[in-house]
Amino acid sequence: MIQATPADPAWAEPVPLDPRTAPVPRYGTASLADVLPAAAAGLGVPGLRAGLALEPADRVCVFLVDGLGWEALRAHPAEAPFLTSLLPGSTNGTGEPITSGFPSTTATSLASVGTGQVPGAHGLPGYAVLDPDAGSLMNQLRWQPWTDPHVWQPYPTVFQLAHAAGVETSQVSAPHFEHTPLTKIALSGGTFLGRLSGEDRMDLAAQRLAAADRSLVYTYYADLDGNGHRHGVDSDAWRAQLAYVDRLAQRLAEQLPPRSVLYVTADHGMVDVPPGSPSRFDFDEDWELSAGVALLGGEGRARHLYAVPGAAADVHTVWREVLADEAWVATRDEAIELGWFGPPGRGVDERVHRRIGDVVVAMNGTAAVVATRTEPNESALIGMHGSVTPAEQLVPLLEVRT
Repeated sequence: MIQATPADPAWAEPVPLDPRTAPVPRYGTASLADVLPAAAAGLGVPGLRAGLALEPADRVCVFLVDGLGWEALRAHPAEAPFLTSLLPGSTNGTGEPITSGFPSTTATSLASVGTGQVPGAHGLPGYAVLDPDAGSLMNQLRWQPWTDPHVWQPYPTVFQLAHAAGVETSQVSAPHFEHTPLTKIALSGGTFLGRLSGEDRMDLAAQRLAAADRSLVYTYYADLDGNGHRHGVDSDAWRAQLAYVDRLAQRLAEQLPPRSVLYVTADHGMVDVPPGSPSRFDFDEDWELSAGVALLGGEGRARHLYAVPGAAADVHTVWREVLADEAWVATRDEAIELGWFGPPGRGVDERVHRRIGDVVVAMNGTAAVVATRTEPNESALIGMHGSVTPAEQLVPLLEVRT
């Protein structure tokens, strides 16, 4: 029997991933930040740059399904026959997805959708990031601890611009979202209408579309994402939710008034990271990963690392070596220059620069960096997202016209 030796490939250490090989969002041409500017420009709203070409319509509805990734949708045609039938026409009939942006997480993506700005401009570059003035992490989904929303994100929303231009503008969502800071800085403008059931939202969205000659309506559904987090995208619960979403989308499509377009899209996809997986790295129990890190930001699939003074270079080196081919690990400047947060050369506003980690980590495959003691709830999730892999980054832009 021939024994392997250190010179054999079986003994080779994994090679750290080069951050230059990480997939980059298609900012300016086919990302979430491009959808509403393109749609609103077609409605005659001035001052919007539309890098994504969309055929104009007098009435536009965007139905955003939280967690509806392109790859997961394509893998479940039996659960989503209506949405599957729309796949060939995705993104202007190309049959292609768009990208969410980085990180591929709800707060970041909803801000991109509503403002038409990239993450490095609107300033929500992750789930939890450093507030430089406070010196602590700010959770941008829960908005904790409190900071002035309009200082944190000063750009007007596309809804506000459309409303000012005379377009009948509405958001139809769950009632508890009406007064949240994230809604105020990303999704406000025109009229907010809260409805509890998905069916009521679809019916009301169709009514609001028909309420004027020019209308822009946004509606949202969250429970597909919630079931993915709790049970995984390979679960019966997730598949049942997908079937329900499919029925909602068809219900809305069948009620569209004349001269309308419905876009069905999502804020991100998701991957399963099962409990006990060897690809779960526990920051709280790994002295190498925690050494030199003052604050651990982001989430399991997309981390912002804020180093103690003078330790950033060492943190970068150690995380690259420990995670190896499980993650793309970049310095802040590398991530910005490579276009992770916006187009290279113009993607990050000065006020946002320090919110980004000294080191930025985008996980590969199904790996995650959890923190079981300091983030017990997040660490218990099965379905996760945030990184740049196709399963998380690619989302549909499905279309129905009347």
